[in-house]
Amino acid sequence: MSLIKQLWLAIIVILLIALGGSLLVAVTGSRAYIEQELEIKNTDNANVLAQAISNAPNQDLVGIELMISAQFDTGYYRKLQLVDGEGRPIIQRVSEVAEDHSVPGWFRQLISFDVPSGSAAVQDGWTLLGTLEVDSTHAFAYQSLWQSTLRMAGWFVAAGALSLLIAYMLVRHISRPLKTVTRQAHDIGERRFTIAPLPRTLELREVSEAMNRLSESVREMLERESEQIDRLRRQLLHDAITGALTRDAFIDRLSYSLEQDGESSYGIIALIRATDLAALNERRGHLHTNAVLSDLCQRLTAIADAHGEGYVGRLNGSDFALLLCGNVDEAWARERLSDNLSALAEQNSPVLRLPAALGTYHHGQSRTTLMSALDGALSMAETRPGQAIETCRHAEQAALYHSRAEWRSALVEAMEHGVLLGQYPVLDRQGSLLHHEAPARLNIKGEWRQAGTFMPWIARLRLHDSLDIRVIDTALETIHHHRQPLGINLSHAAITQPNVVIALQQRLSARPDSAPFLWIEVPESIARADLESFRYLCQSLAPFGCHLGMEHVGAAFRQLGDLRDLGLSYIKIDATLCRGVSHRPEQQTILRGMATLCHSLAIKAIAEGIDEDEDIETLFELGLDGVTGPAVSARADAASGR
Repeated sequence: MSLIKQLWLAIIVILLIALGGSLLVAVTGSRAYIEQELEIKNTDNANVLAQAISNAPNQDLVGIELMISAQFDTGYYRKLQLVDGEGRPIIQRVSEVAEDHSVPGWFRQLISFDVPSGSAAVQDGWTLLGTLEVDSTHAFAYQSLWQSTLRMAGWFVAAGALSLLIAYMLVRHISRPLKTVTRQAHDIGERRFTIAPLPRTLELREVSEAMNRLSESVREMLERESEQIDRLRRQLLHDAITGALTRDAFIDRLSYSLEQDGESSYGIIALIRATDLAALNERRGHLHTNAVLSDLCQRLTAIADAHGEGYVGRLNGSDFALLLCGNVDEAWARERLSDNLSALAEQNSPVLRLPAALGTYHHGQSRTTLMSALDGALSMAETRPGQAIETCRHAEQAALYHSRAEWRSALVEAMEHGVLLGQYPVLDRQGSLLHHEAPARLNIKGEWRQAGTFMPWIARLRLHDSLDIRVIDTALETIHHHRQPLGINLSHAAITQPNVVIALQQRLSARPDSAPFLWIEVPESIARADLESFRYLCQSLAPFGCHLGMEHVGAAFRQLGDLRDLGLSYIKIDATLCRGVSHRPEQQTILRGMATLCHSLAIKAIAEGIDEDEDIETLFELGLDGVTGPAVSARADAASGR
């Protein structure tokens, strides 16, 4: 039994004892008082009537009977009788008044007045004629005591109700901080280390202070651990001078983008070359040259941050790369790149030049071919005067449509005919299915097209919300029929537009049995850029029991402690940290720490983009909970005999 129920039970028992006891004492006291009054009345009436009979001039039996009858007829007596010395009645009058039904019989039996008769001697001079006995009726006494009892009971009920109301307010005042402490204890049990306001109740205040200290110490420990892991990650994957990704890390990121079937499988890539670094170093010194390269990296990072999901890498001493994933306006990217490169070059003219090559990439494209085309364009840019930006002329995808109207019509029609969800397995340590990654595909011109084909136009035409709702409907329908967990991606528009969140809530409410099979994830860049919208999404979906997670987690891992109260179920660690881990001890150290920290927050850690079979076992040995990628899909196909 809970403490609140015990408190309520104690209050009710105390009230019943107090009010019931008071009522019993009051009724008992009234009964004794009435009995005493009736006894006095009987005695007084007997004495008065006996005196009147004794002083009467005519004391024959007829006269005496007339006097007794006259007194009896007043109606307030049960019995009047004159008895002789041996107790035999000489004259007797007994009331035959009907029982008063206004007083319950059980009350009469419970009270049952015991009043002795009043008696007085009747004399004729010195001769004793008999003894007069008087019994008053009890009907009025029962009725009076019953009415008094009802009034007292009513007052006690009102007093009890008022006492319960006061007790309710008191218990509510006590239970509010108690609920806060209970909620905080529940949060700690679920690895969400919240800080609760201190209650006024001294005992609860001490408990809350202790739990707050526990939460604060654990939070600080998690922050220290995440910062240490982030430092190791930056030392391993980032250039020490500029902070850009190393060549290997950037190439891994680019390869993963070209391989995966999602929103980051297309976008814009640029190569930038800092020329004459030797001359700049000779003229202005090594420190200045490093500062220039660091400034260049910061400017490129600012462009990536302004877009949302982007990466900056240093391919060698003088070459830098900028990867902007998803839908990007090429004119915007060229303008931002040109402005930043021109400003930096002017600050260090005439020694420094920053030629660049700009191009697009898409799913399935050969990384070698793409980089070769960019290198050729960059070489041409070097031959041009000024801060030239050369457009990469690699082979482009064949254009399906040539106007916005055609694309809008085709996309709306394709979404009306339904969405096909791909299935890429995410497996746990035992080889069991955690969920299927389910990127969306649309049937355009009679062929199911991957996201890289239509997502740029979905973004340009602002059809994200329509596509997200279609994906949600298809996922829940698939789960309903096959009872297999599916993981879907939501766009940035989905978490910032309330209509998508409301539609998702309505659909999960309609199919509560399917909600636990639904895994919803958003890119790390969205969670970082719009934390409040992501928080709103998590809070809105928390009651339904679906799984919420982030994908491509890398730089945001140090913010994981800030996200601990959102109810995240899992994160997918970026491929740049997971690929080739079996040959890289430094990455193993980082991933082991990330897995441990995730488990301390009750969050599953999943590695994405795994393309080598030997990496799978290594990742599980490091403590990760799941893996996904080409090697995982191949293993799943082999296990199923496909």
